[in-house]
Parts: sequence; C-alpha cells; structure tokens
Amino acid sequence: MGGKKMSSPRIIHLSWGHIKVEGGKSYKDAKLYPGGSREWNWDETGTDHVPGVQPSDVEELLDHGARIVILSSGMNEGLQVKPETLERLKDQGVEYHILQTESAVELYNEMSENKPVGGLFHTTC
Repeated sequence: MGGKKMSSPRIIHLSWGHIKVEGGKSYKDAKLYPGGSREWNWDETGTDHVPGVQPSDVEELLDHGARIVILSSGMNEGLQVKPETLERLKDQGVEYHILQTESAVELYNEMSENKPVGGLFHTTC
C-alpha cells in the first residue's frame, strides 16, 4: 500500500432515516471505517435499541484499522450501548465517544480528516 493510510469517508448529508457518505453511497444506518462504509444491518448481530450496540458491531470497525470509534445513540438518543461493547473497546485501547447522531456526525467528520476513525450511525429514534 505504499504506507499511505486510508482515510475514513466523510458524511455529506444526514436526515431522519438517511445518511449519505462521500462517493455517493446512501444508507439508513451506516458503518464507516478507514477505507470504506457499508449498511449497518442490525439483523447481522442481533442489535436492538435495548440492550443496544453489540461488541460484534464494533469488531468490523477495528478490523479495518479504526483506533477511534464514534457510536451514535440515535436522533432522539433511543439507542443504547451494551457495557460489553465498551469493555471490548477499552481492552483494545480504543478511544470512543457516544453521542446523539448529529453531534456524532460532526465529531466523526472532524476526526476523519486526519485520524483512523470508525463509526456506527443510527439515523432514527
């Protein structure tokens, strides 16, 4: 790869139920990480608002080289995060932030300019 670090794609639009990422990709909920993004499908990991974000939800971000993880709690902060998920991030020495979705997008975009950041973004509730 010639030593060039892959950057995380910027979020260019957020509205209720919709997030648009650099490169023209749109999602309902999104996983973003250094080098790419994809739909965050809760069915893959059994995620639900309660108990919330699963450790397996963040695994993919870490596998792609994220050293900072932004977890959005939803537009109205209806999404929780399992304590085991935070333990997993702490064990890996990963910095994390849990924020309301609009604030999460703001922080993520700021960090994506020069840091290996990943994020899980929930665009409703």
